[in-house]
Amino acid sequence: MTAALPKAAAVPVASVRRRGRASGLLAVLPLLVFTAIAFGLPAAAMLNGAFTVKAQATGAASYSLANVTTSLRGPYLTALLGSVKLSAVSAAVAGAVGLPLAHAVVTSRFRALRQAVLTASGVLANFGGVPLAFAFVATLGNAGVLTRHLGLTDTGWDLYSFWGLVIVYLYFLIPLMVLTITPALEGLRSQWREAAHNNGATTLQYWLHVALPVLAPSLLGGLVLLFGSAFAAYATAAAMVGSSVPLVTLQIADALSGNVLVGQENVALALSLDMVLVAGLVMAVYLPLQRRSARWLA
Repeated sequence: MTAALPKAAAVPVASVRRRGRASGLLAVLPLLVFTAIAFGLPAAAMLNGAFTVKAQATGAASYSLANVTTSLRGPYLTALLGSVKLSAVSAAVAGAVGLPLAHAVVTSRFRALRQAVLTASGVLANFGGVPLAFAFVATLGNAGVLTRHLGLTDTGWDLYSFWGLVIVYLYFLIPLMVLTITPALEGLRSQWREAAHNNGATTLQYWLHVALPVLAPSLLGGLVLLFGSAFAAYATAAAMVGSSVPLVTLQIADALSGNVLVGQENVALALSLDMVLVAGLVMAVYLPLQRRSARWLA
């Protein structure tokens, strides 16, 4: 009888585990259904449209790579490269400014200042679109307040240009960088700095040989996140520069509004597919970096 007790006790435990797994699957089922509807159906429609071409004579639809090929030529390729360039430059500048700013906040003795900066960063990181474009036009546009008072027009300043758009993007990318890199900076142990100084290392040597190698995964992950945020931005650029700066998001909007040649109605979907592929590459780089950073700073 004593030998049979473990078997009798094992049956309820196994059944409880199975019921736990089943209840867990039932709990997550609504999320899976929502994800399939909200993301799966649009993705399927995009893929189908990107590879669908209609014959001009008969109107018959067939699958082809013509739309994808067109999206990688001429003005469409210029717009895609323009978006990549704008995103890369904006992310690099925001990272260079955001890192020392976040370090100053983390090492500040004033807790109220730290909380205020992080709260403001959380708000500003989500401030974009038409309101942001209007704010900069009213401030630094051709007839903006600062433009007239500082005489920026005489210096050749142009808000409606590539570098003007970079400055506008920095308004929400720098706060986003502060939010992204602050947890990693907080994970730097004071013992590491003390050990480096006790061994005769200067502050510069500590940052070059200890802090930056540890922060590298988080820093690169933050830059990738900034790149993706700038790459997907549309409303701010559309309201401010229009078509003066070639961007893939603006080209998609033009194609969706019918501003394409006959037989190229689905080029917008092919451009969207190009953006998804770029975003997928960005996430493929970002996720491993985040996991590696978590191991170092845990």
